Amino acid sequence: MTFRNRALSPAELDQFGDELDALRKRTVARLGQSDANYIRSIVAWVRWTEVAGRGLLYLGAFSLLFAPALLWPACVLGALILGLSKILENMELGHNVIHGQYDWMRDPHLDGKTYEWDIVGTAENWRHTHNFRHHTYTNVRGLDDDIGYGLLRIFPEQRWRAYYLMQPVIAVVFALLFEWGVAIQNLKLGRWVAGKVTNRQMWRMFKPVGRKMARQIVKDYVVFPALAGPFFLPVLLGNVVANIIRNLWTYTIIFCGHFTAEAETFPKECVRNESRGHWYLRQLRGSSNISGGWLIDVLSGNLSHQIEHHFYPDVPANRYSAMAVEVREICKRYGQHYNTGSLPKQFGQVVWRIVRHAFPSRPRKVAPLVLKTDAA
Repeated sequence: MTFRNRALSPAELDQFGDELDALRKRTVARLGQSDANYIRSIVAWVRWTEVAGRGLLYLGAFSLLFAPALLWPACVLGALILGLSKILENMELGHNVIHGQYDWMRDPHLDGKTYEWDIVGTAENWRHTHNFRHHTYTNVRGLDDDIGYGLLRIFPEQRWRAYYLMQPVIAVVFALLFEWGVAIQNLKLGRWVAGKVTNRQMWRMFKPVGRKMARQIVKDYVVFPALAGPFFLPVLLGNVVANIIRNLWTYTIIFCGHFTAEAETFPKECVRNESRGHWYLRQLRGSSNISGGWLIDVLSGNLSHQIEHHFYPDVPANRYSAMAVEVREICKRYGQHYNTGSLPKQFGQVVWRIVRHAFPSRPRKVAPLVLKTDAA
C-alpha cells in the first residue's frame, strides 16, 4: 500500500458525510431537460447501433449470393457494432435506469421499477442482488455476494480452499459467460446443492429466470438468424460474438470497480450502527475509479466513476464527471485516498489479484473502518 488514510474525529466524520450529502442535494436541484435529452440520446444510440449491426450481419450473410468477399468484413463489423449496442444498453442505459436515476422524468420507458434489459438475467433479480445487497453492503464479507461472485478468491481475507487453484481458468470462463453468472447469482445454487433449499423452492425461484433466458436465446439465436434463411450461420455467429464482446467488457469494468489492489473488504461488524459518514467512508475505501475521459465514461455506463456511483447511485450518471471534481477535493481535505487509475492499470491489478489469491495468502493489515477515535 502506498497510501494512508487519515484518522477522522467523530466531528470530522460527520462533516465529511454532510459535505457529500450537500453535493448530492445541489446536483439533484439542477437536474432537468439536459439530463432527459442525454438519456434519450443514449436510447437512440442503442436503437440505431443495433439496427446497423444487425443490418451488416444480414448484408454479410446474403453477400454469399452476389459478393462473397463482403462476408467477413460485413459480419465482423456487424458483430462489433451490435456488441457496442449491447454494451450501451447494459451499461449506460439499463444499469442506470434500473437504479431509478431517471424516475423523476415520469417516462414509463425509463422507469427503474419496470425496465427490463437485454441480458439473460432478470432486472428484478438485479434490483435485489445489486441495487440492494451490493450497494448497501459494499465489500462487506458475507453480505456482499459480488465479492468473487461465489467463484473467485479476490482478497486475502477470503478463506482459501484448494479449488481456488483453478480460479485463473474459472475467471476467464466467467468473463465469457458473465451475463449467465449474473442471471443465476440470486439463485444461490450452493445452498441448493448443500440441501438447504428444496427442489420445489429452487424451481419456483428459477422459473422467472428460465423464462428470461428462453426469451433471450430465442431472440438472439433463433429468430434473428432464422430471418437469414439458409444463410443463418453468419448471423448466428455474429450474435454470439456480440454477446461475448458485451460480457467481456462488462466483466472488466465491474471487476475494476471493487477488486483493484487498493480496494478493501470489511467485516460484518462494521455495518452495525453505521453512521452516514462511515457509510461514505466504506464506499470510498471499497471502490475504484477508472480514468480515461468521455469515451470510457459512456462505454462504462459512467462506472469509471465507481466512487461517485456508490455515493450517489440514484443520481443520473452523466453528472458523475462534474461531481467527481468536488468529491476528490473533499476526500483530499479530509485526508482520504481517492482510488483511480487507467483501465490497463486497474484491470492489471484485478488480474494479479485473481492469480495471486488462487494460492494461500495472509490477510492484509489495513486501517480499521470504524476508527479508534469513534470508540470513545
